[in-house]
Amino acid sequence: MLVYSSSIDLSSRTLRFLTGQLAARRAKIGTRWRRLAVGRQALLALAHLRCGDTYAQLAAGFGIGIATVYRYIREAVEALAALAPSLAEAMRTIREKAFVILDGTLLPIDRIAADSPYYSGKHKRHGMNIQVLADPFGRLLWASPALPGSTHDLTAARHHGITDALTETGLKCWADKAYQGAGGPVRVPFRGRRLKRWKRRHNTSHAKIRCVGERAMATLKGWRLLRKLRCSTNRITDMVKAVLVPHHAST
Repeated sequence: MLVYSSSIDLSSRTLRFLTGQLAARRAKIGTRWRRLAVGRQALLALAHLRCGDTYAQLAAGFGIGIATVYRYIREAVEALAALAPSLAEAMRTIREKAFVILDGTLLPIDRIAADSPYYSGKHKRHGMNIQVLADPFGRLLWASPALPGSTHDLTAARHHGITDALTETGLKCWADKAYQGAGGPVRVPFRGRRLKRWKRRHNTSHAKIRCVGERAMATLKGWRLLRKLRCSTNRITDMVKAVLVPHHAST
């Protein structure tokens, strides 16, 4: 196998953050020796999360076995996921914002046609439903646990308690037509083709505000592993959390 040097479009601050978390974890469990130093393990994990490099590619690049790569990445993901904020913790930060933007996205997964719970009729593919909250500037604030792709966005928002949490804080929230009926502070555009002029103007201004939330989606999917997940669906929530934590640490 041919091996060549590459780069990761992340700051050294992100690498230092993950290195510190892994060093603390090793000290806690009393690790004496590893094939890779803690900094190299952090680099390996970031290469997997950010670039989507496979275990075989990482094993060749770092000169270790595939099984070792799997263990190192799993350890790093668990360490990061444990630091991810809950919705209640995220709401403490969100209260300081003028408003938030709520949107849902589908993370594609590798599944066959028989896996119907994971098939999204809207996107015509298999995936996992993720709900995202962004601030007025499109910065990613919080991402929800993963649900099967067949879950409707409004159902997912209610399942995670997002609508109740927003109602409790009284914070205005902009969302798309998928959240019709959410109630409370969630504002959605008018539906229909033949709308009155004032309703069309409302929908236009609404879309200008809500489209800023696409930046949060771009931030999330900038971590290329999330563009096509091939792991167990039980691990996807931890993967999303593992992406969210270093993103916040670097901003």
